[in-house]
Amino acid sequence: MTRQTSKGTCNLCHSTMSKAGMTKHLETCLQKTIAAEVGSGGQQKVRKVKVYQLLVDGRGDPSYWMHLQVTTVTTLAALDSFLRGIWLECCGHLSEFEIGGERYIVDAGIRDDWEMSGKSMRVRLDKVFSPGQICTYEYDFGTTTELRLKVIAEREVAAKVKAIEVLARNEAPPILCGVCGQRATQVCSQCAYETTGWLCDACTQNHECGEEMMLPVVNSPRTGMCGYTGADPAYSVW
Repeated sequence: MTRQTSKGTCNLCHSTMSKAGMTKHLETCLQKTIAAEVGSGGQQKVRKVKVYQLLVDGRGDPSYWMHLQVTTVTTLAALDSFLRGIWLECCGHLSEFEIGGERYIVDAGIRDDWEMSGKSMRVRLDKVFSPGQICTYEYDFGTTTELRLKVIAEREVAAKVKAIEVLARNEAPPILCGVCGQRATQVCSQCAYETTGWLCDACTQNHECGEEMMLPVVNSPRTGMCGYTGADPAYSVW
């Protein structure tokens, strides 16, 4: 499975650049956006809210990444729901955040059934996050997808923002077919950890595991895992 350098698109100005360049770019781009919002308010005082800028990427494959803007009063439970919808959800698996050595998991009813221990995700981000902080997230404790979250900055913006917004996101990595070298469109759920498990439409027809084992190649760190077939349409903002 061959990938190239990760690039992404800024959702504010639609510029395309590398992952490293995007972090620097957003600092300037967001300042311009905030200044424009203040200016458009004229003599009226613009009501503001505090937000965090989060960089979320695949812990095992950082070529998948997003910059999110999240209000500080948003809960971990809401962030969990967003990550599931845009990148992860396939079969209703359990999940958890680990922040500062503490585990934040699902509500008590499910927690007791699975003999898990930890704090509830129903906690506001400003109670557990601070600028510069790094934490981890796991979805599915069988076929696990691991993410890393970094709090890039805290700032004030106009109060009209949504609770969670995508500021920038990686472009789909050009994964190549392990048989012929064309762009892969399907991945065998049994052979995903082998180069030959990633296939173009033509080579899929001859794969020994059969079409019933195939999953679409999608822009997510969960591609090829469990039964994941892509984002919930409600989160498909690109």
